[in-house]
Amino acid sequence: MGIAQPPCFRLRLWAKVTAMSLRLATFNVENLMNRFDFSGYRNQLHEDRTLALFDIQSEAEYKMLEQARAIALSDDTRQLTALAIAATRADIICMQEVDNIEALKAFEYGYLFKMVGHGYRQKYTTAGNDSRGIDVAVMMRNETAQGQPIEFVRMTSHAYVTFEQFGLHTPQLAALGHQANQRIFRRDCLEIDLTVGGVPLTLYLVHFKSMGSPRNGLDGRQATMPLRIAEAQAVRRIIEERFGGDHAADKSWAICGDMNDYRQRVKISGDAFDGYRFEVIDESQSCLNVLTAGGFCENAVERRPEIDRWTLYHTRGPQERHLCQLDYILLSKALAAKNAIAVPDIIRNGQPWRTIFPAGQEVDRFPRAGWDRPKASDHCPVAITLEMA
Repeated sequence: MGIAQPPCFRLRLWAKVTAMSLRLATFNVENLMNRFDFSGYRNQLHEDRTLALFDIQSEAEYKMLEQARAIALSDDTRQLTALAIAATRADIICMQEVDNIEALKAFEYGYLFKMVGHGYRQKYTTAGNDSRGIDVAVMMRNETAQGQPIEFVRMTSHAYVTFEQFGLHTPQLAALGHQANQRIFRRDCLEIDLTVGGVPLTLYLVHFKSMGSPRNGLDGRQATMPLRIAEAQAVRRIIEERFGGDHAADKSWAICGDMNDYRQRVKISGDAFDGYRFEVIDESQSCLNVLTAGGFCENAVERRPEIDRWTLYHTRGPQERHLCQLDYILLSKALAAKNAIAVPDIIRNGQPWRTIFPAGQEVDRFPRAGWDRPKASDHCPVAITLEMA
């Protein structure tokens, strides 16, 4: 005869067995392409710095050299990219800068499979609006690490939405040359509906307008801010229309991706000989504020210390260097409350050696990471474990 267990023991055992967690990640993989870009022959801004060292006599010669350069660099780069993804231990990973589904399949089979085995069998993407053809995508396991099934329900692209349709055209956008009938998203807002162990979850995959170079007397970030604000307003409207404005925050969803904006940055001064200094600077304006206003959703990375939230190292030389968060997992108010103590991880081992780390944050770089390249990406993956039920 078995020994009867007290009710409190049975309750704890039941809770342990039925707990259902999901490991969710986002990563800008930086130009995961399966084609060559020869535009640098006519546009110096697109020309790789290696080829700029050589006197190239013809377009045919340029194409031959560019193919050799790209192939030689890509193998090391994609090994590092795969190592970074493997380190997230993600059940679902949202990705930015993916060329197409063929490139994603070749990468997963040729690189990631060798590290994680039977992993991300479900892959989804669609053509967005980016002029270079880089899109958002998602890879999902068939089940979580705990064995709960991950089931794809549907995918909806919002790449076609215009400023006029959503009533978001402003004088500021007009001044930047954007017409009312143009599409809002520079890439897409890709809506992915799925279930995890039967529990519904909706993901919104985004990649907002990049900051670019200074123009019109403004730095690149401020000059492009109106467009990112419009993209953020559009994402919020899509979610509110989907779930109802009064109820959307109470549903289970997350916005994942590279928003090319930040609410804080860590300014770096000094040098390696006399020591680096780090100063946290708050920004007065950010497109992120549109999404988090009123507690609509939460930037889970802000649960980390201020100086330890960065996912990208930016530099234009010693006079302009900072660390900032560009990569986000924004949790709906309900999902954030359910996971109130969950703190995201930021995988920085794939960063190049030129990246300046604040004291105490140093990591072991992945093998063969270079001073500037190869690297896993210019961005760092962000991953979080979420309780779903």
